[in-house]
Amino acid sequence: MLHALYIIAFAGLSVLAISNLIRNIMMLGSDARRDPRQSGFGNGASGRSVPHPEMLDDNGRVLDEPLLVMKSISLEDAREQLDALYDGPPLKMPQTTMRNRIS
Repeated sequence: MLHALYIIAFAGLSVLAISNLIRNIMMLGSDARRDPRQSGFGNGASGRSVPHPEMLDDNGRVLDEPLLVMKSISLEDAREQLDALYDGPPLKMPQTTMRNRIS
């Protein structure tokens, strides 16, 4: 009797999962066909976009400067630095013994 209950519960859950999957696929298809300007996501009541809070400074103004600046190096320089790390002497770790740890 308990086995039948498990089978019925599993069948019910699988029907719910499959119906949810089909509904999500249909919603994804309808969202893909819709014009993104008509979706209303990310727009305020006035129709202009609202920036993310991390893009605002302390006074609430939008930042115009880059938040992350990466140093660009050539491929040869990167290879030389990696080769220097690989071919260089190994770093020596300080020798710790039990006497050093106790005292």
